[in-house]
Amino acid sequence: MQIRGKTALITGASRGIGRAIALELARAGVTRLILVARNQPRLAEVAAEVQRLNPQVEVVPLAVELSQTAAIDPVISRAWEDYGPIHLLVNSAGVAYQRSFLQSKLQQVQEEINVNLLGMYAITRLVARRMVIQREGVIVNVSSLMGKLAAPTMATYSATKFAILGFTQALRLELAPYNVRAIALLPTLTDTDMVRDLRWFRWVWPITPEQVAKALVAGLHKESIEILVGWQSKVAVLLNRLIPWLAEKVLSLSAPQSGSCPAPQPLTLRSKLGRAECYGWC
Repeated sequence: MQIRGKTALITGASRGIGRAIALELARAGVTRLILVARNQPRLAEVAAEVQRLNPQVEVVPLAVELSQTAAIDPVISRAWEDYGPIHLLVNSAGVAYQRSFLQSKLQQVQEEINVNLLGMYAITRLVARRMVIQREGVIVNVSSLMGKLAAPTMATYSATKFAILGFTQALRLELAPYNVRAIALLPTLTDTDMVRDLRWFRWVWPITPEQVAKALVAGLHKESIEILVGWQSKVAVLLNRLIPWLAEKVLSLSAPQSGSCPAPQPLTLRSKLGRAECYGWC
């Protein structure tokens, strides 16, 4: 993809990987950046950074809560009308909660699904329909190494990242006749605000958001369909492909110790005879 002179829309642009991608695209010469996130003050800070880096780039910050899919349509439709066609969509917004499955909370599970999947779906549907009409566009969906190897203590997050890969592959096949490409970006553990409060896996060395952004731009130039970022990602995916049982063993050993999680409390239900019987865990 020729980046120079194009318009890009980035979700999750207020921090982490989304912010780094915005800055890297500014360096690469995009004409306009539409930055989407829910935190308006942080978006304004990133917009100011972009302007200092490249004053020629027009920056449009849009505060949108992606978990509220009904709010996405009017904002994005208006942005397309006001700022012209979008050539590159980067779906970087995401949330993650780390908790053993037996300790998982439905509210957090729903938030991960709403942001990581439904929000991505809603904004992609709006933009892709317009890209098809203009017969030009690239859609980048940020998955994760956890979209290839599911991680203990991150069950729902892993599930959403696996789903993103399937969604991206389906889009790639459906949209190809209209000259619209779909790409999956798969970084390994990345040192961002989102993961700093998580218990990190042993033997995993985090990469920086800037490394992810540079890998994306390089992948766009090469017209890659899937971009693995970090040598650990490439080794892990190869190991899982060739010796899957060993990959699972390494994952199990590297995962945070179960002892570091709060002990689950027995969930008891009263039987007809009045006895307390254990059926699982809270």
